[in-house]
Amino acid sequence: MSYPPIALTIAGSDSGGGAGIQADLKTFSALGVYGASVITALTAQNTCGVTGIYEVSPEFIVQQIDAVASDLDVDAVKIGMLHRSEIIESVANSLNNHEIGHIVLDPVMVAKSGDPLLQDEAIDALKSILIPMASIITPNIPEAARLLRRKSAYVESNMHDAAQRLLSLGCGSVLLKGGHSTSDSESTDIFHDGNNAIALTYPRFTTGNTHGTGCTLSSAVCALLARKCGLNLSVDLAKQFISAAIEDADKLNIGSGNGPVHHFHRFWDQESTK
Repeated sequence: MSYPPIALTIAGSDSGGGAGIQADLKTFSALGVYGASVITALTAQNTCGVTGIYEVSPEFIVQQIDAVASDLDVDAVKIGMLHRSEIIESVANSLNNHEIGHIVLDPVMVAKSGDPLLQDEAIDALKSILIPMASIITPNIPEAARLLRRKSAYVESNMHDAAQRLLSLGCGSVLLKGGHSTSDSESTDIFHDGNNAIALTYPRFTTGNTHGTGCTLSSAVCALLARKCGLNLSVDLAKQFISAAIEDADKLNIGSGNGPVHHFHRFWDQESTK
């Protein structure tokens, strides 16, 4: 393994720092991985919501990917916000021109605030072009429902079946996140590696600071794959990381809305976060 391992995030920028590129790079650093980035969109965003989206052209996105991949030995890639089908196609074509070991696809569709981040017409491109390239996809319940054209209530009550159906879209494995479920005490994700389905259950913490949870979990999986941990171990350790980041989120006091999780919970003592 090269030192340090290198992970690339291809995603949108969150000006508030809690999600997107910013959350990915924080997660990479917290897990001992060097992070590179390709910005697909700029968002005017804070803990209260998204007030604007400025797209980066597909041509410049490709330039960024080529610049990074032609110079850095990228061990794994995390893909987040891709706003429309032309961007999805450009990212897929560019990645096919480079040797990348693992692709972690987080099908970001809606911000925590409810603001849409993926155009409806781009969903088919995501399913037909990028999902078959992915080592693992990490949708939450509403995202899985849109990918499967089902209701969220169906996905929540049939998570094992939904994970199997998502796997049939062509990806290597699925981590179906259960954070949107109605359970008050626990949150259960379903990880299907193509052979077996495993339920990963963690306590549900009472906090309003959950901005960037999906970005953080997918980028944690990416970072651990870059460290050659293997898929099953990467998912398990990533779940431990995000659970601890949510548990310690209230030690931060960021913004007046839905604040971020604590990416550096392992390193910042309580005095430094007051």
